[in-house]
Amino acid sequence: MPNRLVIATRESQLALWQARHIRDRLGVLAPALRVELLGMTTQGDQILDSPLSRIGGKGLFVKELEQAMQAGRADLAVHSMKDVPMDLPEGFVLAAITAREDPRDALVSNRYASLAELPEGARVGTSSLRRQAQLRARFPHLVVDTLRGNVNTRLRKLDEGQYDVIVLAAAGLKRLGFEDRIRAVLSPEESLPAVGQGALGIETLADRPEVIELLAAFDDPDTSACVRAERAMSRALQGGCQAPIGGYAVIADGQLWLRGFVSDVDGQRFLRAEARGAPGDAEAVGGRVAEALIAQGADQLMAEIIARSV
Repeated sequence: MPNRLVIATRESQLALWQARHIRDRLGVLAPALRVELLGMTTQGDQILDSPLSRIGGKGLFVKELEQAMQAGRADLAVHSMKDVPMDLPEGFVLAAITAREDPRDALVSNRYASLAELPEGARVGTSSLRRQAQLRARFPHLVVDTLRGNVNTRLRKLDEGQYDVIVLAAAGLKRLGFEDRIRAVLSPEESLPAVGQGALGIETLADRPEVIELLAAFDDPDTSACVRAERAMSRALQGGCQAPIGGYAVIADGQLWLRGFVSDVDGQRFLRAEARGAPGDAEAVGGRVAEALIAQGADQLMAEIIARSV
C-alpha cells in the first residue's frame, strides 16, 4: 500500500467537496495513509460564456487532471460521472464508481414551486442541452436559456433576478448543503437524468495496481452496473455534448432497467427506447437501447444537430 496519495481536483466548491469526501473515506479505510489535494483550474472552468457543445465538451473538465496524473503530480482524480467522456484516454481506468446520490434534476426558484406554475415567457436557466430539450418539449411557452458556472454562481444569478427558475442536478445541491433551495425534484418521467448523474467516479492510471486495488473498496456494484449501462448506450450513440441525450438505469427485482432518449435541441423530435437485462450484462443492455434508438433514426438526428452546430 502507498503511504501517500495526491488527489487532483477542480477548485469549484462541488469538486472540492467530492475530493474531500473521497479523502476522508480513504482516511477511514487506511488511517496511516497521507492524502493530499492538488487543486487545479480546467479549461471547462475558465470558459464560461459558451455552451459546452461549442467549446470541446465534457473532456474540458478532466484533461488537466489527467495530465497531472501522467506527470506524476497526482495519483487519482474524483469526477462527477456525468462529466467523464465516454472513452477514457489510453492508460487510464475508472477504479471505482461510488454509490449514487439522488440522480434527478431539481427545480430552484424564489417564486415558483413547479414548472407548471410558470407564466408564458418566464425564463428558465440550465446548463445542459438534455434539460433544455425536455423543458422545451413540455413547456414550449417558456424561454429556456443556457446557464453555466458553478452551483453558487447559478444560485446568485437566480437571486439577482436573471432567471425565474433554474434547473440543475439535485445531487450537487444536496452535497453542498443547498437542499433547502430545492422547490421540486423532477421525476425521471418529467426529466430523464444525464448519463452517470449523481455518481462519482475515481480515475487513476492503469499501471498503478496498488492504487486500483485500494480504491476498489469504494465501488458500489449496483451503481457501477447502472452507470456502465448508461455509458455503453451513450458510447454506441457517439453522444457528446452536442446532442440532447438522456440515459438512466435502475436495478429492481434483480433486473437492470435502462431508459434512454435522443432529441433535437428544440425538443420537437424525441426518440425513446428502453431495455432490461441482468446487471452483469450492463454493457449489452446499453447497446440494445442504443440500437433501438439508431433504428428510429438517432444517428441521422445527431448528424443533423452536429452539422448545424459547426
